Amino acid sequence: MMKVLLVCDDLWHPAEVIERGISTMDAEEMEFDVVKTAKDILSPEFVKRYDVLVNCHGGSINASNSNPWFEPTVTEFGPEEFRDYVAQGGALVVVHSGLTIGGRNHPEPAYTEVVGSYFLGHPLRCMTHVSITKENEITKGVENFSERDEHYQIAVTAKDAEPFMETTSAQGGTFISGYTRTYGNGRVAVLTPGHTLAVWENPNFRKLFKNAIRWAAGK
Repeated sequence: MMKVLLVCDDLWHPAEVIERGISTMDAEEMEFDVVKTAKDILSPEFVKRYDVLVNCHGGSINASNSNPWFEPTVTEFGPEEFRDYVAQGGALVVVHSGLTIGGRNHPEPAYTEVVGSYFLGHPLRCMTHVSITKENEITKGVENFSERDEHYQIAVTAKDAEPFMETTSAQGGTFISGYTRTYGNGRVAVLTPGHTLAVWENPNFRKLFKNAIRWAAGK
């Protein structure tokens, strides 16, 4: 069984959505350990206990504290540690708010270096249409789907990024919404949907999410 560390719960993205979303996922293959206040829990040694690190966290301490998660000389696992974790062979899956670290149009250099994109913005919650653009291990068995969600707009910076999905809305246009890349000895998978429970309960998103974890782990 794969051990998955899932970090979530920030000011605009309460953990309850994701906890409800993963609560009914098949537990025979993956064991999820949810961390909400990452600032005082995560360390390089702690993260290495797991097969995959999933970041659904936007960078505030938690949903009730808007101060930054990363505090120089205090935080043990920050942007540089994300980068080093993957470079040394770690498996990272970044979902929705995990792309917002650094804020709108203000990429955090070390985090952006490893994730390979940064957050531009999103229109108000709207109907979004997710389309598979390339068949790979992550899109296997996944069909196009539509849900009300925050339509994330991102700038992909990694030259080796391999997009496999895009999302379109009347309000937000069309943007890449799923890609993979390697960094050092590790793997990174990115999914931009995931603000609403409807998305997390959608069977196609659930397949994407679990397939992304398997791919990142080399399974």
